[in-house]
This record gives sequence, C-alpha cells and structure tokens, in this order.
Amino acid sequence: MMPKKADSGDTTVDLLDYLFGPGDRDEHTDPHIVAAWDPDLPCPARTPDRMTLSGLALLLDAPVDALRGPRPAEHVWHASVRNAPTDRTLTDAEWATVAAEMVAVAGIAPHGDEHGCRWVAVRHAPDHIHLVATLARQDGRHPRIRGDIPNMHTAARAFETAWGLEPMSLLDETARRAPATGEKEKAGRRGLTEPARATLQRAVRQAAALATDDTDFLNRLRDAGLRVREHHNATTGAVDGYAVALPGDRADHGSRPVWFSGRTLAYDLSLPRIRERYEPALTPADITRAHHRIREAAVLLARAGRTEGAGDVAALGDLLTVAAAVSPAAVRDKVRAAATRFEQASRAPGDRTLDGTARTRFKAATRALEHAPRTARGGGAPAVLNLLLALIEAIEAATAWHRAQHHRAQATAAAQAAVLLREAADLTTTGARTTTPRPASRAVPRTVRVTPAPERGPVPPPPVTGVPPRHANGPGPHPGRSR
Repeated sequence: MMPKKADSGDTTVDLLDYLFGPGDRDEHTDPHIVAAWDPDLPCPARTPDRMTLSGLALLLDAPVDALRGPRPAEHVWHASVRNAPTDRTLTDAEWATVAAEMVAVAGIAPHGDEHGCRWVAVRHAPDHIHLVATLARQDGRHPRIRGDIPNMHTAARAFETAWGLEPMSLLDETARRAPATGEKEKAGRRGLTEPARATLQRAVRQAAALATDDTDFLNRLRDAGLRVREHHNATTGAVDGYAVALPGDRADHGSRPVWFSGRTLAYDLSLPRIRERYEPALTPADITRAHHRIREAAVLLARAGRTEGAGDVAALGDLLTVAAAVSPAAVRDKVRAAATRFEQASRAPGDRTLDGTARTRFKAATRALEHAPRTARGGGAPAVLNLLLALIEAIEAATAWHRAQHHRAQATAAAQAAVLLREAADLTTTGARTTTPRPASRAVPRTVRVTPAPERGPVPPPPVTGVPPRHANGPGPHPGRSR
C-alpha cells in the first residue's frame, strides 16, 4: 500500500472535476466518494440531484473562506493511496477505513477531532483512492501536517500486515524506485518500452557490480554510453557524487539533459554504497569455478546471521546483474527479469557487514562471469545450465534467510526471481535437447532450508505476472498529478 503526495493547488473544483471525470485517457471507472468528513455527505456522481461538484467544492472551501487571518496560498491538499497489482481488490468499506486512518495520521482530521479539516476520499479505479482536503480547520485554525507522508507510510505498513497485502512502503529503503507517471508517459510518447530511469538503473547496477574503484566505475558508465557528471568536494576536490543521463533524453524543450543522481535511481546506488562493493581485480577464472563458488556461498548464506547475511544478499544481487548481462541470448530476458525481481531482496533492512565468507564467494563469481562470454563457448549449454542451477540454489538460500529474518517483501522478491531462473534453466535444457543428446537425469538444485523464528511462518511466493521490457530510453521527472 503506497501513499503518495500529489501537487497542492488553489482550485478545489478543478481537482474534483478531474477526479470525477473520465481521466486523461478514459481510465477512470465509476468515480464515487468512499469516505468524507461527513459520513452522510451525498456523492455528486451517484446522487447528482442532491450534490454537484461545484457544491462539494464550496463545502470543502468553506472553512478556508471563513479564515480571518491570511489563507494558505495553495489550500488544497491532495494525496493518493495505491495497492500493489498483485493485491486483492479492496471493498469500498475497506478503502473508507484506510482513508479515515490516513487523514488522521496526516494531521488533516485526527480521530475524535470534530473541528478537523474537511476532506473526501474518491475512488475511480479498483486499486487506489485519492484524498482531497482543504487546509483550514473548522475552528478557524491551521492544521499541523508536518510529516504527513512518513506518518501515512507507517499507517500503510499496519494495513499491509493486518490484511496480508504486499509491502510497498519506502520507509525501509528497500523498495524499487518506480518511474513517475510523467516519466512513463514521456516514454510512451517517444515509442520507448521503458523510461530512462529503468535503463539507467540497470546500467549503473552492472557497472557498480564490476568496478574496482571510483575511476573504474565512472569509466564503465561512460563505456556503457551514458553521460556522466561528477560532483567534487569543494575543499578537497575529491569525487563525492555522480549523476548520469541517457543521450537524447532532454528536458526544457531540449535545452538540458535529464540528470539522475545515483541516490535518486535507487537507494543502494549512491556513491558511498557503491564504494562498499569495490573489490580488487581478480585473475580471470572460468565459468566452472564460478558456479562452484556460488554453490559454496549458498550454503554459507543459509547459516548467516542478520548483519552478515545482509551483506551477502547484496553481493548476490550484483552477481545476478552481471549474470544477466553475460547470459546467452536464449535466456537473457529471463535472467535479466530475475535480476530485476531480486533487487529488493538484495537490500535488507537494518545494518549489514561486508566481510562475510559468502559475500567473498559471490564477488569472486561475479569477477569470473565478467569473462564468461569467452569461457562459456567451450562449455556450451551444460555450462550455462550449471550456472543457472547454482544461481537458483543461491536465491533459494536468500529466500530462506529473508523468511527467517521476517523480511516479507524481500522473501517475496527472491522467490519471484527463483521462478524466473527456473524458467531460464528449462529453456537451456530444451535448447540442449535439440542439439545434443542429454543424459536421462540432470542436476537438480538443492533446496536450502532455514527454520523461521517460531512466531511467524514462511511467506508463500506469489505468482510471477510478467517479464519487464528489455529496451529503453526515457524521460526525466515530471511533477504531474498522481493518478
């Protein structure tokens, strides 16, 4: 459940007209009020003879118009609350409960406060609601709404736990930074399959997984065809940050590139977090040694403690990113999709250490895979299959570790990645069968079991709903309305 602040405004009726209207592309269905400051408030869409949009706007604006002192320049507060695509559809009554809690914790209308701000919750799609309020209390005072969105995220986590919804809150800094609506719309206008943010995330993650120092990292970004801007400390002159842009992705009528800092691409792509990944260059090893190292690391990860395991799963995420880049064309889409799914699993909440033995094995395998296109030619499909099976074992170990730590979102992400890798392994087996005879039996990945803590059971993996697109360029941030 994801609360999201939208732009504030100064015209209540215009926002209501949009929310109750057909939408920009006729995407709004059955717009109606699910909750409001007055439980008996008529709905303009369902009882137009009792309430109009202009009449509702007048009621919402009345406390603002009655202010004796200065009124807010932008008095319309607007937020949305959205569920994950895999969640069940909530009823109007459930959304009403969510709406009342959200405006309460945001400071708009605290529970039991009869003089709070006036507000309505509008539903025009199965998976989300919009909250609209005017920033004047009915007792003539101004509301205290500092920290509204963090408080709403905390409330969202409670609903996710109570109702079994997929965790989407960003407060633990592990969820993937999704492209904004404006970014996706820009990509659609340009005929692209994904926004610039998604392309840049993938390219930066791959460079970070292989880099040995700052210079190597920045050079790898440039070699990947990205525009790179370095930020230097004003006192020492040392590099202390970076930003990247896709060639051709421009804003302000083409006058400037659309830059993304590492931190805005993903929580673990800031320069300090990338520096944690650096390892000295290793002697090139072949793919056989790589899959042995992965299997050894999987066993170690299953026994890792909380902080050590957090560093181990981060290294496994880097390994998957590189594996996706060097995989044969027949399975590259599946492995790339698995790496994307595993991203959240690689970001464990809380502290982490970076000296675990499993992490060392994963980093060594990552280095070996950088040379995989050359070494894999000799092994063909069996070598690729062994690698995929080893990766499946490692992801199963990560899934079990996350379940034992009660990391529900990370366990789900890891389980989804394992499903995609099994599909890639099946493709490899099919390809090998069409070219050379295959033995009657093949290696089956070992299932790594970790006993969860007694108070909570394991989280069943949800079905995988699709594979992310492959190619991209796309837009920069756009401040448009939350939909």
